[in-house]
Amino acid sequence: MLLAQKKYFVLHAPRQTGKTSSMLALVDYLNAGGRYRALYCNVETAQTAREDVAKGMKSILVTLGTRAAKDLGDDFLLKNREQILSECGEHDALTVALSRFSQFSALPVVLVIDEIDALVGDTLISVLRQIRSGYTQRPEEFPSSIVLCGVRDVRDYRIHSGSGKEIITGGSAFNIKAESLRMGDFVKEEVRFLLQQHTTETGQAFTPDAVSCIWHLSQGQPWLVNALAYEATYRIKQGRDLSQPIHKKMVDQAKENLIIRRETHLDQLGDKLQEPRVHRVVAGILSGRMETSGDLPEDDVQYVTDLGLIRSKPQLSVANPIYREIIPRMLTYSTQITLSHQTAWYITPDNRLNMDKLMAAFQQFFQEHSAHWLERFQYKEAGPQLLLQAFLQRVINSGGRIEREYGLGRQRVDLLVLWPLQPAQDDNPDWTRWQGPVQKVVVELKVLHKSLEKTLASGLKQTYRYMDTCGTREGHLVIFNRDPDIPWEDKIFHRIETYQGADITVWGM
Repeated sequence: MLLAQKKYFVLHAPRQTGKTSSMLALVDYLNAGGRYRALYCNVETAQTAREDVAKGMKSILVTLGTRAAKDLGDDFLLKNREQILSECGEHDALTVALSRFSQFSALPVVLVIDEIDALVGDTLISVLRQIRSGYTQRPEEFPSSIVLCGVRDVRDYRIHSGSGKEIITGGSAFNIKAESLRMGDFVKEEVRFLLQQHTTETGQAFTPDAVSCIWHLSQGQPWLVNALAYEATYRIKQGRDLSQPIHKKMVDQAKENLIIRRETHLDQLGDKLQEPRVHRVVAGILSGRMETSGDLPEDDVQYVTDLGLIRSKPQLSVANPIYREIIPRMLTYSTQITLSHQTAWYITPDNRLNMDKLMAAFQQFFQEHSAHWLERFQYKEAGPQLLLQAFLQRVINSGGRIEREYGLGRQRVDLLVLWPLQPAQDDNPDWTRWQGPVQKVVVELKVLHKSLEKTLASGLKQTYRYMDTCGTREGHLVIFNRDPDIPWEDKIFHRIETYQGADITVWGM
């Protein structure tokens, strides 16, 4: 419909969600249909030009010409780019090139510009404004439709002009767009359909629990869906036996493998977490307190949502369980590797985690060293919660897992420690250890708010509910008192409370 109406529009989605594949498929579809002449162009190579518009425009014209010659058999742009750039200058060359290309086309031109938000500063401003200047000449003398494809919506571009020393928003530089379309994640049925393609081709089935696990862990994020399935079927040794179905335990192990290796997609999250706009939103979610984040600007929330890091419905939360796992690990990586505590100290003769001993050790560590460690965290708002998670992760990394639940406004962080009781053996791969009995321990984290009595009351209720949901009788409630005027002897305590017949160990810090 948008193409038929000769509209210019934006398609945006997080990285590695299939934008480029979809746009290439669209271009092939349009060219095969005989109604349009479609051209795809990725302008990422012009990123290195930064504020040098002449250098950036030359790169873009080379890319346009190369793609037109290869995909359409049209070498007009390739032959004439230098002349156009010389005659018209860098601030009009793109407009003139697209105008002449469209004039010589027997069909309306559809141009797809991919990685548009990779451009920087004046180069990006020039591209957007040149496209806008030719808009009124369409379709006879300019592309009938132009699709800008990138990670962010054009309204989120904050362009620092090197020449004018000003900040220009993408919306003002490109105010002719009709729509901003966001590519969504897979729905559960699409995940099932994708996995069924593997079964059809190889005969290897995914059990219903494995399919549900891939959906749960990824929440349909396309890269995660594919990565989990590939890891389980081709990287894990047992998965390479096509006669054996893929089980949930193998998917869980695949998730751990991806996180430990910090695959490129997951590693890119670390860069985003350093951005101030991302920091403001994610810090509030990690701490579980609305007050920590203050009044979040709507633009910041939308920006982080567009990046694919969070979901806004039904409440503001991290987008999927894998991101919930990887974000605290990334923020505390240096802390984890420098903590000295070893797992063996906390293992009982029957191979269980001694959580009382582990939590007591952290309580002492927190009292003695928290001031030093918390100062090192960028996300200081969630510092105590992150430090405890780093401490637990260091100890549990050798054989257990931690599942995390947190969301803005919940005023708590829920941790579920999972520890397989079946001992590891040389011929016993990690995923098979989880087929036996598993120790489950709930650890609820809260920051003291108002009075200890009210915080304790709500914390016990929340801890019990989470214990009931997870099917365990082991529960610990940690209450952090962040008031610097309260002495440590009044913050530190340890006692057992009973709620609904369940014993819950409470740790004050």
